[in-house]
Amino acid sequence: MNLEYFQMVDRVEAIDLERRAIRCLAQVPERSTIFEGHFPGYPVMPGTLLVEAVAQVGGFLLMALDGYSRMPVLTQVVKARIREAVEPGAVLTIEAEVQQVSSGISAIDGRISVAGSESRTRAAECEIRYRTMPFPAPGLRELVIARAREIGAPVTAAGPGEGQR
Repeated sequence: MNLEYFQMVDRVEAIDLERRAIRCLAQVPERSTIFEGHFPGYPVMPGTLLVEAVAQVGGFLLMALDGYSRMPVLTQVVKARIREAVEPGAVLTIEAEVQQVSSGISAIDGRISVAGSESRTRAAECEIRYRTMPFPAPGLRELVIARAREIGAPVTAAGPGEGQR
């Protein structure tokens, strides 16, 4: 996880395109400027960044499902619950499943659990909606595909312009 660059996913552990589900891993860094103010003496991962992690995992799933032909853009956090503080160094399992895809709008349910946590509750749960759109900047699609490969996401990309609707 690279918080300063908003790269919230370290590795895709499993993806099932038939079930429209994904599981990823991420390790919260031991040190980050984010922790200097959140909170002094008690550093914890901001809840908004936990939601962002789920949103990114869901985004990678949606792109894998459509061959990276379109870019999902977060439009709504329908529901988010932060149930447990996530501390520096924590190893997170981030899961998402597609609930709906229709007319350019997609919805996922996602959750985060912390490895080794004594609590049986999830650290976070979210319901997120996206709008899909053509990649808005030249070269952005290629950068996203390169990042997907870097984290181990399956990439069967449509050729340039294919699937761009």
